[in-house]
Amino acid sequence: MAIRFNNFEEKKLAFAQATQDGTPEEQSKALNEMLGALASDVQSDIMSQVNTQMADNAVLQSRGQNVLTSEEMKYFNAVVEDGGFKEKETLPVTTQERVFEDLINDHPLLDKIGLQNLGAVTEFIYSDPEGAAVWGDLFGGIKGQLNAAFRKEKITQLKLTAFIPLANDMLKLGPVWIERYVRTIIKEAMAVGLERGFIAGGGPAKEEPIGLLKSVDPETGAVSDKVAAGTLTFEPGRVVINELRDVVKLLAKKLKPDGTDSDRPKRIEGKVVMVTNPFDTFDIKANATIQNASGVYVTNLPFNPDPTESVFVPQGKVLFFVRGEYTAALGGTEPIREFKETMALEDATVYIAKQYATGKPKDKYAAQVYNLNLDLSQPAGA
Repeated sequence: MAIRFNNFEEKKLAFAQATQDGTPEEQSKALNEMLGALASDVQSDIMSQVNTQMADNAVLQSRGQNVLTSEEMKYFNAVVEDGGFKEKETLPVTTQERVFEDLINDHPLLDKIGLQNLGAVTEFIYSDPEGAAVWGDLFGGIKGQLNAAFRKEKITQLKLTAFIPLANDMLKLGPVWIERYVRTIIKEAMAVGLERGFIAGGGPAKEEPIGLLKSVDPETGAVSDKVAAGTLTFEPGRVVINELRDVVKLLAKKLKPDGTDSDRPKRIEGKVVMVTNPFDTFDIKANATIQNASGVYVTNLPFNPDPTESVFVPQGKVLFFVRGEYTAALGGTEPIREFKETMALEDATVYIAKQYATGKPKDKYAAQVYNLNLDLSQPAGA
């Protein structure tokens, strides 16, 4: 059953805004407020369910509720008995897998980016098939061959930290609800971190993934904001057709393993994803909406980009990327431990869960950024 958020989404938007133009102090304050709102919303929702639903496992399972494995029951029973988390054991593997499944199911953007759970994998091998099939005599020698150039890249894992404020009252609810609370907190906190990293991450120098909005200097490795590839108006008719034609043609380019442009495009049909800031989404839809002969309003874009949203895409810009052309991966986890440095809360203990993760575009053509110039003064089709 989905958690009903009251204040978390608002605080998440404020955090996204702070990461774009706020001071370090403002960013820290926005982060704390977002985490506090998340913990409060999740705790309130779970407490409401505890008060209104039966505790019988069979009934709960039939209603789509949480039933733990024996390993999970043992682990979270220990959490209840010990009054918190030990620092020696990681979350049960099944719980970690459910966090990953929830991330994909509840956050479409992470699914479209192609988030993978790699575990202990430390390298990716990419191949670029080249060559040609050559006609020849049936019984003659081989006239041609298909070669493949390979390149290998190490995966540099970074740590993503989720804060878990565990109220003392929560421990009284038992292992099933503790597991759900912890899993939800980790999922939502990490979803924000992953989304920000994969969209706007500043690269290794900032101990972050290389975001889709970023460009990497091939000589120095320096990470900077992508230069806008152009301006889009989404004006109906031939204009938007030509605009999005140029977008997909640029995204279809690819590099050879030696870093030079390939003469052949990559296949991107049905793989183009368009990411907009929520404030721009309906302006784009307004420009892309027409009334057909039957009087029905139809919203459609040429070449069928798959639309989604992110608060980490700056307002006034639109991001396009190709499914499968961004490496987004989760690795292992560390044991949950008590966070003693700051964020002390009354009647609660703050814990941290660390997840290894990484992200980077496969090449400079994996994603492109465009400026928006949406003139809504003209009626659609004018």
